[in-house]
Amino acid sequence: MPILRRRVRGLTRRHEHFHRPLPAGFIHTPSIEWTFDCWSGNLKWNPQAFGAQGWERPAPSQSPTCDYMPSTSIAEELAKKQREISVSEFFERNKQILGYDSPTKALLTVVKEGVDNSLDAAADADTLPDIFVEVRKVDKDEFLVIVEDNGPGIVRKEVPNVFGRLLYGSRFHSRRQSRGQQGLGISGAVMYGQVTTGKATKITSKVEEEDVAYQVELIVETKKNMPSKVREDRVVYERTHGTRIEIPLRGRYIGGKQSIPEYLKATAIVNPHARITYRSPEGESTVFERATEDLPPKTKEIPPHPHGIELGTLMQMMKETKSYKLGAFLEEEFVRVSSRVAKEICEAAALDPEVKPKSLGLEQANALHEAMQSVKLMAPPTDCLSPIGERLIKKGLKNVLGSLRPEFYAPPLTRDPAVYAGNPFQVEVGIVYGGDLPPDQPVEALRFANRVPLIYQAGGCALTQAVANVDWRRYGLEQRGGQGLPFGPAIVLVHICSTKIPYTSEAKEAVATVDEIMTELDLALKECGRRLKTHLTKKAHRAKTREKFDIVQLILPRIAEKSAKIVNKKVPTLDATITKIMGVVWIDEAIAYDKKQKRHTVTINVHNFTSAGKKLNLHLLLPRGMEAKSFDPKPAEVRDDGKITWELKRVDSVAKSSITFVLDGLDEAEYDESDVYVSGINPGLVIGAEPLPGDWELNYADFEAEEAPTPEAEEEGEIDYDEAEEALEDD
Repeated sequence: MPILRRRVRGLTRRHEHFHRPLPAGFIHTPSIEWTFDCWSGNLKWNPQAFGAQGWERPAPSQSPTCDYMPSTSIAEELAKKQREISVSEFFERNKQILGYDSPTKALLTVVKEGVDNSLDAAADADTLPDIFVEVRKVDKDEFLVIVEDNGPGIVRKEVPNVFGRLLYGSRFHSRRQSRGQQGLGISGAVMYGQVTTGKATKITSKVEEEDVAYQVELIVETKKNMPSKVREDRVVYERTHGTRIEIPLRGRYIGGKQSIPEYLKATAIVNPHARITYRSPEGESTVFERATEDLPPKTKEIPPHPHGIELGTLMQMMKETKSYKLGAFLEEEFVRVSSRVAKEICEAAALDPEVKPKSLGLEQANALHEAMQSVKLMAPPTDCLSPIGERLIKKGLKNVLGSLRPEFYAPPLTRDPAVYAGNPFQVEVGIVYGGDLPPDQPVEALRFANRVPLIYQAGGCALTQAVANVDWRRYGLEQRGGQGLPFGPAIVLVHICSTKIPYTSEAKEAVATVDEIMTELDLALKECGRRLKTHLTKKAHRAKTREKFDIVQLILPRIAEKSAKIVNKKVPTLDATITKIMGVVWIDEAIAYDKKQKRHTVTINVHNFTSAGKKLNLHLLLPRGMEAKSFDPKPAEVRDDGKITWELKRVDSVAKSSITFVLDGLDEAEYDESDVYVSGINPGLVIGAEPLPGDWELNYADFEAEEAPTPEAEEEGEIDYDEAEEALEDD
């Protein structure tokens, strides 16, 4: 490109020579001095604005000018508008994220957040929760929600922060099970009440060490995310310790499945140790009494589990660790990692255990992450979780269902702990079937996360999807197409507890579909479904056999009586004949309860309605936490896991063998049916018990060959009418 040569003449300034660098395409003439802004080609020199390097290319212009016109770019204008957004201000404008997207839902959400806080407070203090909830109507669409508990109370300086600052709390960084996790719940409720009514929230809290309670009325300064006290005082409080919060808000009160009473009823199911009193806007009081005096085990904080932890999280932990050696870092920062396991991980990653964790690069961190996932580790400890437990699930369901009397409670199932993203979790499932439950409606799925009912967004929740994905037709329920919620008289309870529940939003209304969680849910639901199928099969078999037995018992005696009268003989004994017709071993159970002594006396009867003597092993599986005593006869084996085994050497034909034992200290509703299994006998002959797992593959003919037949009818006094040579005479 040819070089342009131009000279610009102008006024000179004596004794001042400036050598300014020119852009490509220009030749500088040393004798020419610049005393003004001018155009040269398409460039403009602006020494005042740009100094010695003052060449810039101006915006296109129809008529070039030598006047300097300062202008602000669009980027600079946008930069002036950039500022930090307060978290309170964000949620104030996006209330629906916290669950306040409708007046109906908002009222329930405020109650939910208050009750969750109360239950967590009681758990922290190892106190049986006693919670009072009131919804008071103030105006047409304005309500006052009051939640009061007997927790440890909150110290004075922390009351404004707990209730008046979003993302402020003690549980976010704690890796243990709790209802509150984010520090958004109760402060979000305070902010919603303030936005919709313009009124302050009143909080009264008392700690046991002080004589009077601290009371404050406050609002949230959304631009600063800080509490603002409207009034504070010291007041007399009737409880020894506890907290009371009064939140004014605009909402809509309704009944039905998504109502406040239904939410509190569901809360009582999974928190049977809590007593909840509810007063409705009409002034009616409902009390959900506690079903047990036993507190759930207190949860402990633990480090993350290596399995499932994310690479970025691992790198951040290595950056922040105080350990100087990689081996020590693995042992101290993770659970279930011993020195041996740490060494194995380092070897798999080809890393020196003595290396500093902070010095590892991306490739080395990735190798370490892959090694952590491949090494076999123990499951995480359960002391960081607080599952409901099989016994309390059943007890809670019975306590809340009230007048509804189901036919069958499938033994609730609690899976062993598993891990997702380094967070331990457990899944629990229980099924209630039959009785007074409606048979022509979809099965009701009760969803819970960390002992909190999930009321909304059922379709987007992993717990509902897991129930819908099971083919319930295999387990005796109607299901169109093998997908979706089944139809039938049943209720399915699904509970997940974890150190961190993967909710789909801050509203905590649904659980995300994490692969590890979906797998555990599927296994638990299918296992519970098999238990339901076992009951239905047993029920159908018993009904059919009972019908046959009743017909035989009704018809044969009449035939024998008529025949004996005709031949003028005594009525024969029919036991052997009935045995030949029935051909089963009948097992039934009787449970007597003494209310004064709180004692269950359980009797299991084994009737042999076959033509040969039988020997079998009878197995009983008690729910966890129950201990039997006063056995008769003495069992062959009693295990710590509740399994009891009796060896019945021989039950003669047309004979009965009985087993009895005692359970002390239980309420009547806590034990109403035994899980009875048999082995050592063809299970097809047994009514009232199921074979042990694995017993189906045995050669049952071997058992039959060992059993000697009993003497035939002559020994039992049966009359053979074919051998009687007497003539029949008509009357």
